[in-house]
Amino acid sequence: MTKLRFAPSPTGRLHVGNARVALLNWLWAQKEGGTFLLRMDDTDEERSSDAFAEAIREDLRWLGLHWQEEARQSDRLARYQAAAERLEASGRLYPCWESAEELELKRKLSLKAGRAPVYDRAALALTAEEKSELHAQGRKPHWRFKLEHEAIEWLDAVRGQQHFEGKHLSDPVLLREDGRPLYTLSSVVDDLEFGISHILRGEDHVANTAVQIQLFKALGGEVPCFAHLPLISDASGQGLSKRLGSLSLASLREEGIEPLALCSYLAKLGTPDPMEPQLDMQELIRSFDISRFGRATPKFDPRELEPLNAKLLHRLPYEAVASWLEEQGAPDFGEELWFAVRGNIERRSDALTWYRVVKGPVTPALKDPEFATTAAALLPEEPWDETTWSKWTAAIKGVTGRKGKELFLPLRLALTGQASGPELKLLLPLIGRENARRRLLATG
Repeated sequence: MTKLRFAPSPTGRLHVGNARVALLNWLWAQKEGGTFLLRMDDTDEERSSDAFAEAIREDLRWLGLHWQEEARQSDRLARYQAAAERLEASGRLYPCWESAEELELKRKLSLKAGRAPVYDRAALALTAEEKSELHAQGRKPHWRFKLEHEAIEWLDAVRGQQHFEGKHLSDPVLLREDGRPLYTLSSVVDDLEFGISHILRGEDHVANTAVQIQLFKALGGEVPCFAHLPLISDASGQGLSKRLGSLSLASLREEGIEPLALCSYLAKLGTPDPMEPQLDMQELIRSFDISRFGRATPKFDPRELEPLNAKLLHRLPYEAVASWLEEQGAPDFGEELWFAVRGNIERRSDALTWYRVVKGPVTPALKDPEFATTAAALLPEEPWDETTWSKWTAAIKGVTGRKGKELFLPLRLALTGQASGPELKLLLPLIGRENARRRLLATG
């Protein structure tokens, strides 16, 4: 069964790069009729928090991503310890006593000699007496996974055929001196025990994957299908991080970006496919194809997202916004008003501006009382419909001789207090005769 996961560390808010990885994993799982797991990688006790974990859940719900299962690595420490013990028993996990300073010195000497900074496995040559002496000094070991010096290959769903040589890679540290597991171990144990079939993540994990493939096999598990995407940058080409609050999901939500607009954008970012806003997630699921993603670095540009956001709003049916409008204090907004104004808004909050224009009161922006009085006297009797505007303006033109902008702009300023906006043939019946007359006569 197809099963994918999104595994954030709850050490900050999600940014658009995280959101893209979460979305594509979710789309792949949905496309295959599989399962989506949310896993909190919260073993960093100093930086992880329940508040950030809940914020991540909130961000994912806002995007429209639901998960069938959830797990926390902090609940699974015993599973990682059990896996480490199995690796030690099989001779694939060994203790090392070098300090961080000693390892850094070794690294510098290797680089100075023109060699790759690969760990030299000096710990494997220690005698029992030397180990006892280190223990007596109070030194605690960290634990490394012993890589097989053989070719490591896999067919990456984005990058194609990948090849590494085990002898060119450092034996990775799996356990810290205090016994806490590192990502390389905990992630593989979780992926095995939760039955993850596909792992889609950033290309910064490619070298990790080479190591983890051997770890999957050493723990007796099947190797999942891997896909590594190029990391997205901001519009200037700089990388993203949780510290860039301007591109956090929380900030985009506060700015009025629609989650469907963002999903429509991120689902196609890095592909040659056109970006068009979708009215539901089903179309994004149907069109998802991992082979469409290239290896070039895609740029996230808010200037591309904003018109997409507006296009989405211009297509949204009233049912999609009705409950939100009610929450905002506009329960009587109505379908007619939504269809009248949606083509002129860039954020859904803009619709509230036009709600207030229609329902009033409005401060007229016209300084021509004579013209306004004439226009008020020519207002037709109700009922009004979309033809009322043309009939009324024709009558005003006949009396005043005004036409074009000289006729229409003063009426718009008097009726709405705005110099531009939705078609007045649509707004006028919603404003109503009494409101229109009051606004015209208030012009001074």
